[in-house]
Amino acid sequence: MSKLTGQERVNRAMERRDHDRVPRHDSFWGETITRWQNEGLNGEVQQVLDLLSSDFHSLNWLWPMAFPGQDEIVSQDTETRVVRDGNGKLVRYWRNKSGTPDHLGFDCETRAKWETVYKPALLGTGLQNDPEAVRRQYLRGRTKGRWCHLTGVEGFEETRSLMGDEITLIAMAEDPEWIQDVSRTFTDVTLRNFDALMATGIQPDGLWIYGDMAFKTATMCSPSMYRELIWPDHKRLADWAHAHRMKFIYHTDGDVNGVMDLYLAAGFDCLQPLEAKANMDIRNLVPKYGDRLTFFGNVDVMQMMTNDRAKIETEVQAKLTAGKSRKGYIYHSDHSVPPQVSWETYQFIIELLDKYGRYD
Repeated sequence: MSKLTGQERVNRAMERRDHDRVPRHDSFWGETITRWQNEGLNGEVQQVLDLLSSDFHSLNWLWPMAFPGQDEIVSQDTETRVVRDGNGKLVRYWRNKSGTPDHLGFDCETRAKWETVYKPALLGTGLQNDPEAVRRQYLRGRTKGRWCHLTGVEGFEETRSLMGDEITLIAMAEDPEWIQDVSRTFTDVTLRNFDALMATGIQPDGLWIYGDMAFKTATMCSPSMYRELIWPDHKRLADWAHAHRMKFIYHTDGDVNGVMDLYLAAGFDCLQPLEAKANMDIRNLVPKYGDRLTFFGNVDVMQMMTNDRAKIETEVQAKLTAGKSRKGYIYHSDHSVPPQVSWETYQFIIELLDKYGRYD
């Protein structure tokens, strides 16, 4: 047990079998790394993940675009830039700091525009990942003994990015067949890309799919609407992963307590990042679902931001104890570590993972 690789450790956590310690991974704001460099960090994100002893190794990032590579800067000033992206979205970004982008407009605002412009363009795109580059990344991950995963975005996130929340949510009620078509088409393109990556002979351990479908108090649509319009494509992704001997991780922000049973029915193996501030708490979830689902995250960044060691130790100990009770838990912050967290504090968190994360 003391010599498990990251690959072995995560696989055992996914199957709730005995392993040596809680697997680990994390995410960070860009400004967080900058702060930590000013406070003594010698390196970038990868150096932090190495100090954390991360068990994960990403092979790619896939976010299909109708017009890939056609990002156009429309305007900019000293603080922001406005871009028309490859899905026709007009969005304002901060130039020198992270933050939520400001969505200014969406070119695909009607079903006709989708059917005559964006759908044909999307279906006509070639591969949006380089299979040979992914194969090389896979070999690097295998050399390090880490859990290698493909990474991409699911249909609901894609639809909202293409059309915006307002158009998407209204269409879910008034023109559900349009939403089904958009989600299905994006899923088709995503799986076409993944099939090409697999054709190089790689055998990843997992498929990690991103798609925020909830806010602080509930999902963006009712569970029944999710089941009818979006869930079939979620199941397609999970089924594809399982057909290729991979585990399936789903990332969503927000409160998804109301659709947990649907996640299980779709075949999800793991849920991440479990936002504590959105009423997600593994102390409640593990007793209900811990025999069928692995939980990944839930350590509250709001507690990290206090830089109060006593509060942080209480949080880490509580979440790791709950997760370890079924042997199906992986450490991650409940979102991404923000720049209010000092480098000294994060090094303390790593110490706490060593202290509370080992199985006797």
